[in-house]
Amino acid sequence: MEKAKVYMTDFRTPVGTSLLQKLRKLCLKAGIRNIDMEGKFVAIKMHFGELGNLAFLRPQYAKVVADLVKEQGGMPFLTDCNTLYPGSRKHALEHLECAALNGFNPTTTGCQVIIGDGLRGTDEVEVPVKNGEYVKAAKIGRAVMDADIVISLAHFKGHEATGFGGALKNLGMGCGSRAGKMEQHSSGKVAVKEDLCRGCRRCARECGSNAISYVNNKAVIDKNLCKGCGRCIGACSFDAIHNEQWDASDKLDRKMAEYAQAVCQDRPCFHINLVRDVSPNCDCHGENDAPILPDIGMFASFDPVAIDQACADACLKADPLPNSQLSDNLNQPGWQCHHDHFLDNNPNINWKETLAHAEKIGLGTRDYELIRMK
Repeated sequence: MEKAKVYMTDFRTPVGTSLLQKLRKLCLKAGIRNIDMEGKFVAIKMHFGELGNLAFLRPQYAKVVADLVKEQGGMPFLTDCNTLYPGSRKHALEHLECAALNGFNPTTTGCQVIIGDGLRGTDEVEVPVKNGEYVKAAKIGRAVMDADIVISLAHFKGHEATGFGGALKNLGMGCGSRAGKMEQHSSGKVAVKEDLCRGCRRCARECGSNAISYVNNKAVIDKNLCKGCGRCIGACSFDAIHNEQWDASDKLDRKMAEYAQAVCQDRPCFHINLVRDVSPNCDCHGENDAPILPDIGMFASFDPVAIDQACADACLKADPLPNSQLSDNLNQPGWQCHHDHFLDNNPNINWKETLAHAEKIGLGTRDYELIRMK
C-alpha cells in the first residue's frame, strides 16, 4: 500500500485571518472537494462535550465543515450517538439539550443536530464488518448509516482507556449505539446495585431478553438470559445498573477499530483532527484537566489510520506541559518513564493496538506522507 497523504497546519494566524479560514484552506488542500456531495446526506461526526467539560471543539469549527458541504451541494448534519454511561448524553433529549447548552445549534453550525441512535440509543443498524475478527456485525446508529458520506471532525486528546482519542475513536466508539458501545467495552453482563434500585421497573420494560425480574422490589438480572446489550443501563434513571466486566484495553482497541471499519467501508469518508487542548482524558468527562501537551495543529486526510498515526507521532515529539497530569506522573519519585506521552499519561493502555489492528483489517495505513501547509 502506498503512503497515505496527511495534510497539516499549525495554529499560527497572521493579523486579519482566522483559524476558521485556515481550517477551510486545509480541508480544500486535502481534497474535500473531490467528494461528490451533490444532493447527498453528509454526517459530520463530532463530540458535543459533556456538560462541565470545556475542552471539546467549538461549534464554529463544525460550521466551516458544514459550509463546505453545502457549497458542494450536500446536506450536512452534525451527529453523535448516545452514551452507555450515566451523564448528560445518555438519551436523545438530554443529548440535544447538552449540545445546545454547549453552543451547537443551526445558527452556530449552519446545520441541524441529529442523535445517531435515536431517543433511547436503540435505533441501530447491524453492519457486517469487513475482515472483522472480534465483531461480525457492528451495531451502528441508524442516522450515521443512513448518510451517504461521513466526515469525522475529532478533538485529538488523551484517553484513559484507549490512550488517545482521534478519528478512529470518534467513528468507532462514537458511532456505536448503546448496544454497540457495550459490545466494544465488555464481553460481560450487567448487574444491579440494590441500594440504588427504586423498583420502578423501567429497565424490565426496556429489556428485550426478559432477563429482569424483581425480588423485594429490587431488579434481578438473569445472566443466562441477558445478552449484554446495555439498554437497561440507559433506561435506569437512578444509575442502579452497571457493567460488571470490562475488557482488557487491547481487545477494546481492536473492537473499536472494527467498528470504525463498519462506519467507513463502502462510502466516501473524510477525516479532520484538531490537536489542541490535549486534555489527559476523554471529553465525556464532566470536567477537563489541564492540557498535557501544547497545541500542535490541524490535520486532514482521507485515511483515518494515517491521520491518527500522524497526530500521535506529532504528540510524541512535543514537550510535556508543566502542571499537568503527564508532568505530575513524570515527576513522581521512582516513576518508570515509558518515553511515550500517552503511556506515561495513562499507564494502563496500549494505544498502538488500535492503529495496528485498523491497518490489519484494511481500514487504512500507518505509513503516511505529511504535507505541511502554512
